[in-house]
Amino acid sequence: MESGSVIAQVQREEAPRLPAPGFVSRSSPKKPRGRSIFKALFCCLRAQNGGQGGCGAEHGACKEEPNTIAKSDLLPCLQYQFYQIPGTCLLPEVTQQDQGRICVVIDLDETLVHSSFKPISNADFIVPVEIEGTTHQVYVLKRPFVDEFLRRMGELFECVLFTASLAKYADPVTDLLDQRGVFRARLFRESCVFHQGCYVKDLSLLGRDLHKTLILDNSPASYIFHPGNAVPVQSWFDDMADTELLNLIPIFEELSEAEDVYASLGQLRAP
Repeated sequence: MESGSVIAQVQREEAPRLPAPGFVSRSSPKKPRGRSIFKALFCCLRAQNGGQGGCGAEHGACKEEPNTIAKSDLLPCLQYQFYQIPGTCLLPEVTQQDQGRICVVIDLDETLVHSSFKPISNADFIVPVEIEGTTHQVYVLKRPFVDEFLRRMGELFECVLFTASLAKYADPVTDLLDQRGVFRARLFRESCVFHQGCYVKDLSLLGRDLHKTLILDNSPASYIFHPGNAVPVQSWFDDMADTELLNLIPIFEELSEAEDVYASLGQLRAP
């Protein structure tokens, strides 16, 4: 990585700091293949990562073009740990609207959108991000069918955005992406646990029953503490023919009725 790059500036700017306990930010067609896509995703991800859930596999899976904000760049490994006061949770109490619903934790980068500092002619959003007193434009592409996917997810689940990106970038992107207010809460980098060089999303800190909690993320390293709760999704960059999110809608419709996500995901993974 070149020391003068914009990404390097982002890394230098963000010094390690401890988050406030319980920190949470709120927000102001092809035919789906059904279960087969779910099994295919697991097989593909196992092949990509050699059966391992570590960091190295994540960073080596895809080749990035220059000036692209890869997840490995948005998540520089700063040496700090997450500290939480016992008895506190990352999420507030469940609202009356979401009583009885499964909680779904949804990733942002390479799952719902892809962002780059390099100008993109067909960008859906252009988000200004200030770095060391200079404002830089971030060009954001929406994954195909993301609007349909989020709309349906909001009808079925308690949805929480959980990204290891900085709030200064992820919050305005989510404002533009989530026009319907699907996400009940937003969690950013400071809510992750730093573990073996990776930012991990520890679902046990949410304050939700793990038997009623799912996570959708393109990076197995993000859910290495709770692989049994994960619905994997392929990393997305710019393939406008991608139908991954559309294909996942029937899977989540079925999971929304689950009494125990471990049992239901186990059945979906079965050969």
